[in-house]
Amino acid sequence: MATTELILVPRPQRIDITGQGPTVDTPVQRLADPGLPDEGFDIEITDTTVTLRYADPAGARYGAALLEQIRQQSPAHWPRLTVSDWPDFPIRGYMLDISRGRVPTRDTLSRLLDLLDLVRINQFQLYTEHTFAYADHEEVWRDASPLSPDDVRWLDDRCADKGIELVANQNTFGHMEHWLKHPTYRHRAELPDGFELFGQHRSATTLEPTPENAEFALELVEELMPHFRSRRINIGCDETWELGRGASAEAVADHGRGPIYAEHLSRLLEPLLDKGYLVQFWGDIIAHHPELVPQLPTGATAVAWTYEAPREPVDWPEPVLARFREAGLDPATLTAGFEPTVSAFAAAGYPFWVAPGTSTWRSFIGRIDNAKANLVDAAEVGRRHGVEGYLITDWGDLGHMQPPSVSFPALTFGGAVSWSLDANRDLDLDEIVNRYVFEDATGRMGPVLDRLARVWSRSGLTTFNASPLFVSVTGARATVMGAPDVAGLSEIIADIDEALADIADAEPQCVDSRIVRDELIAAARLARHGALRLLADAGETVDRAELAADLAETVELHRAAWATRSRPGGIEVGLDLLDKLADEYR
Repeated sequence: MATTELILVPRPQRIDITGQGPTVDTPVQRLADPGLPDEGFDIEITDTTVTLRYADPAGARYGAALLEQIRQQSPAHWPRLTVSDWPDFPIRGYMLDISRGRVPTRDTLSRLLDLLDLVRINQFQLYTEHTFAYADHEEVWRDASPLSPDDVRWLDDRCADKGIELVANQNTFGHMEHWLKHPTYRHRAELPDGFELFGQHRSATTLEPTPENAEFALELVEELMPHFRSRRINIGCDETWELGRGASAEAVADHGRGPIYAEHLSRLLEPLLDKGYLVQFWGDIIAHHPELVPQLPTGATAVAWTYEAPREPVDWPEPVLARFREAGLDPATLTAGFEPTVSAFAAAGYPFWVAPGTSTWRSFIGRIDNAKANLVDAAEVGRRHGVEGYLITDWGDLGHMQPPSVSFPALTFGGAVSWSLDANRDLDLDEIVNRYVFEDATGRMGPVLDRLARVWSRSGLTTFNASPLFVSVTGARATVMGAPDVAGLSEIIADIDEALADIADAEPQCVDSRIVRDELIAAARLARHGALRLLADAGETVDRAELAADLAETVELHRAAWATRSRPGGIEVGLDLLDKLADEYR
């Protein structure tokens, strides 16, 4: 049997298949071997024996899972082989945004845990802004269907059963808009009346950097942490857009934006570090002030993120460049990959992780080509610098309208390359998705998701961190350039129609097969509607009544699919955008 005949995920670091081994009823000998790397294992199948050696409980679990994948593809005899396997990154995490609309049900969380277990993800973070039911803050979370303390403890138990560390993730500086919009908390805002960003007015998002606000945020963390086994916490602190534009304007004018940010970050870090917590923070703001990195409290970890695949710089028009600068983004590094993102921390010897993404947010149906290149780049840079952790992020900007199954392929690929980049960078993802994620014997599901997740780049428009099809539906047009291409859009619509037919003909046997079909159809229909709108923008005749009818039908599909995956609170974030679109057709 050739190596390529076995479909394995993750592929092991080393595997050598030399022929036919014993019958599959041959018992497996399991032996602890503390000399192996952490989480590592060796498998040896001879003519007569099957032996698994493992370093620790994780290695035993991963080795047994790989043996089961091999056994399922060996009807009568094991292949004669040797395997030696261990992870590139000690911590391989997945972070799911549950604060932009979509809060998953327990069934959805269970499905995600099975997938994380498959690809050897050993840390899970749920990004929260307002979606934990804090005891004295019901007005903030009342309509959001938040996770309760009991939900967190249930999830923590499920994670522990699979050897996954559940980690608290609560933003404590920026992205506090769900708090600051209420009169009770308005006085805590840096700029209570909001601000302009990417050409649109935004409500207040950033806390004024004061000791009182640090104490307020730390009280939230102290209420949250007892429900987790882990002592690790991600306190966010990213995208503090208004800092220096309101209450802290005088301090920033006197001392600089970077020092004021670093001072408040330290107010949050030091008390938690003193209590023995392992604290993470997003590294985007402080990375622009490399001179301040050595002054940060020791013991914390910066999480360096970037989500665009490395490519040649885009010649953005000046109005778009101005919007990037306004948002604190350096246009010169937007598509430069992870190396410039991590440089401030690497130069200072400050601990950091790398955080790529699934590229599914702001897309409906994903951007798998961007995701794979971004995930590989993160693994290359992280491995080069010897970092401990690799965190795959899955955001939900503008209503989290992409369903969970759209993220499954990118999450699967990210898990594989974070385990072993060299063995998995050319992974046959379609085959893996068919066999292990959706269990589709027809072989349709993997290719369908791949095709859908590649149409975004053929519209004639250039976008940043988004699909033009999503932009067309939601109106988030601040970072777009180019003109719609009629031929490309016509091909996109034809490809989506073909994909819809293939989804109907596929036969997934996974536990959520019906849900997967329904949510993929709804997501593909939303993307198709975006393509139709772009055709109209290009001057093609598209009947407004037909657009209105198509949107109304698609919205109902989206509603129904949402209800099977997610709690009811939060769906209105995306529906409000779709309702505005419907108003255009009236």
